[in-house]
Amino acid sequence: MSFIRASFTVIQAVVHQAALTCPNPTPKKGRYHTEAHFILQVAPLIFWIHSVVLWALAAFETLAYLCSLVPASPPYVSTLVCPASTLHSLEHPPTPLFLIGFTSILCGALIRIDCFYALGELFTFDLTIHPEHRLIMSRSYAHVRHPAYAGSMLLVMGISIAHFTRGSWAVECAFGTGWGRVVMYPLWGLWWLWTLSVGISRAKAEDRQMNVLFGEQWVKYAEEVQWWFFPCLL
Repeated sequence: MSFIRASFTVIQAVVHQAALTCPNPTPKKGRYHTEAHFILQVAPLIFWIHSVVLWALAAFETLAYLCSLVPASPPYVSTLVCPASTLHSLEHPPTPLFLIGFTSILCGALIRIDCFYALGELFTFDLTIHPEHRLIMSRSYAHVRHPAYAGSMLLVMGISIAHFTRGSWAVECAFGTGWGRVVMYPLWGLWWLWTLSVGISRAKAEDRQMNVLFGEQWVKYAEEVQWWFFPCLL
């Protein structure tokens, strides 16, 4: 385990935490899209699980690096830190896939934080209408209509690429062999499917609500900014 990789996993956890910490509480009145299926309304819980898992991965990656600095450490330490293999399996620099995943997490976090600043008091994790609601068309919202969900997708993609590929603690020491591998990849598929489903469901609901609130102003904005999440893709 290299110092660079261990440091980058900690940075991932920090920026991820910042991007998934809601800047404003949900108001008691004004919620909409409450008729959606329960599994599509548990985003705050899933975000919390994201953060816990990423901090745990950062902790184990850092422990693996620290143990590599003390080659004479007792065997049980290696077993505790890397139960499915040996610490020697982690002794290589960050892989290209890890760096791609790190970049994806960083970009996703920056996009979401930019959305926090663009929306200000309007940004909540639950879909709500503020008493002084206004249509935001600047910053990230000048390029796509729902950039915060794009940021979430980049976070999920980045976590999976950085930590579900060779060289990561999760693959080399925990879930990369036997039944762990069988469970890990289907779990990632379901995780990505949930993220995409939530994004699409909420994007449709927000579009309908903004059309009701702002009418012609919204129609003009939607014509100018046609993409939900990624320009020319989706």
